[in-house]
Amino acid sequence: MIPFAVIFDMDGVIVDSNPYHKISLRKFCEQHGYHLSDEDLLNKIYGRTNNDWIKNLFGDLAKERILELGEEKEAMFRDLYKNEIHSLAGLEDFLKELEAQKIPKAIGTSAPRSNVDFVLAATQLEKYFTTILDQSNVENGKPNPEIYLKVAARMGFAPLQCIVFEDSLSGVEAAQRAGAKVVGVTTTHSKEELAHTDFVIDDFLNLDPQTLFDKVFKKE
Repeated sequence: MIPFAVIFDMDGVIVDSNPYHKISLRKFCEQHGYHLSDEDLLNKIYGRTNNDWIKNLFGDLAKERILELGEEKEAMFRDLYKNEIHSLAGLEDFLKELEAQKIPKAIGTSAPRSNVDFVLAATQLEKYFTTILDQSNVENGKPNPEIYLKVAARMGFAPLQCIVFEDSLSGVEAAQRAGAKVVGVTTTHSKEELAHTDFVIDDFLNLDPQTLFDKVFKKE
């Protein structure tokens, strides 16, 4: 295998958290006078930074107020999810195999660091990731490719040597615009909706580094 690196989005990839984000988003928005449809959530919020979607709803606000509103919503999410959280099926075994083969791993997420710390502590996966970029590391959220360009650079790999696991359409677009290979994870969208990715999975069961490499780098 040629050298490659693996980058994981977090929500919908490391954990199937979006149902809980949906509940907390609805609760948060309703408390602030907004009522969102499933289509609104998919098209305007999922895969985006709090900075982006809060502006979509509230308009231009001071940075401090955006951070305050974002943390209000995320605290609701963590409270809802804390007793239900677990990593996606097969993920830890897959991470162990990547580790054994010395394949670099990173997280590139639109989530705030408070949620990253919460998820990694609850799933006990912190030890597998030394490179983590979150919403505080970018000016432009997904579908802008900034986060994946920065993660690749931090790891010392060209984007075309990176395989990104993504569940959201905006995240897939960000990774593809960065020049990376993309594996779609069907927690948020169907296999058909993710058909434009290089490979689609439901979870990490039965996935190993060689299979991953063959599926994305040896596609005919």
